[in-house]
Amino acid sequence: MDFRTLPEAHLDRALDHAYLVFHDEADEKQRKQHRDALLRCERVGAYEGERLVGLAAAFPFRLSVPGGELPAAGLSFVSVAPTHRRRGVLTGLLDEMWRRCAANGQPVSVLWASQDAIYGRFGFGTATRAYAVEIDSTRPLALRVAPDERPLRLVDPADAPAVLGPLHAARRAVRAGRIARDDTWWKDEVLPEKDEDDEELSPPRVVVLGGGTGDTEDTGAAEITGGTGGDRVPAGYAVYRTRSEGPGEGRAAGLVRVDELEADTPEAAAALWRYLASIDLTGTVRAGDRPLDDPLLLMAADRDQVRVTEECPALRLRLLDPEAAFAARSWAAPVDVVLEVSDTVFPGGTGRFRLTAGPDGGVSYRPGDPVDAVGPAGPAGPERPADLTLGIRELGACYLGGAELRRMVQAGLVTEHTPSAAARLDAALATEQLPHTLDGF
Repeated sequence: MDFRTLPEAHLDRALDHAYLVFHDEADEKQRKQHRDALLRCERVGAYEGERLVGLAAAFPFRLSVPGGELPAAGLSFVSVAPTHRRRGVLTGLLDEMWRRCAANGQPVSVLWASQDAIYGRFGFGTATRAYAVEIDSTRPLALRVAPDERPLRLVDPADAPAVLGPLHAARRAVRAGRIARDDTWWKDEVLPEKDEDDEELSPPRVVVLGGGTGDTEDTGAAEITGGTGGDRVPAGYAVYRTRSEGPGEGRAAGLVRVDELEADTPEAAAALWRYLASIDLTGTVRAGDRPLDDPLLLMAADRDQVRVTEECPALRLRLLDPEAAFAARSWAAPVDVVLEVSDTVFPGGTGRFRLTAGPDGGVSYRPGDPVDAVGPAGPAGPERPADLTLGIRELGACYLGGAELRRMVQAGLVTEHTPSAAARLDAALATEQLPHTLDGF
């Protein structure tokens, strides 16, 4: 087996391979979109002779982390031919990808897992979680928060990146786990005209609250603008699609599917949810990817009207260079702990490491050093014992602040040798808002 760069000349072969493995098919437009996506990726092919039997690609993302952002490899198109399973193809693909991540200065890798058990073996931990919510909109949405009464307007999807981009960037700054978007990503991934999973859904609709106003046309519920609408940043926006179920016995009212909703205040969020739940000829609002600390559940006056239908893992994260990753994020409290880490992929990642960090900077993650027997100027004593024993998977899961080591101790996944060590590290990793991921890839 040979693991090497997949050349542009093999892109169509790679797509045929991926569609086979994922039991998928694509029309000409979707195939072009997937081809363009692969062109933007680092690509590794597994070859048996000249036959392509495995594929892995990585988007060069900028991922928001607490207090900043860092380069990240967004794994996608990972697939092994059904004739070559359990022959080390996936291991070889990822080994080669990790080598390239190091060369590209990417200290973390992220992915969406179709099979969680597989990627846990390679050190990926669940770094963000999400819930799905359903609103009964056959009656007015009851809220405990007075909605922001600034005007709403519908924005042409072609103009949406310019209008929504500043607010999206501002929300990335306060919520970890989100990738930076360019115009191509907005167009192809966020606002494609057709939804690949449900062709009965409408094209994307974009509604914004506040901000500038351009030339508008009165539509009753909102205003629609064909321009960027001034230079002020909206207070909030929602991206959604609709589907009309039509008349007939046993047929429910139409559906509003919310793909994205961002707001800078609770009142702005209330205004957007009220709008979505009041669209004519619809009776259900579904949002499938909301952060676990979304204020909607608290602001709903009737939880029978607003209910959680699912909670699930979302983005998986793998620490490739823990020292660089820890240095890139902010810390909520000072911490000094020794971690006994196991890493089945990188031999250098296994061992005893002392992590020191705090709000004032000066992050250090290095092999465990001796404890001073006398003091700062005295001779070195025995090696400092570990406070916590854990795997790189658990360390990656808590990196963005979305998982608590205390819960992992209770589950038997982490061993605490020093009382309250897990709580102290949790306090240092804590974030004001839970991490949340919007973009699938």
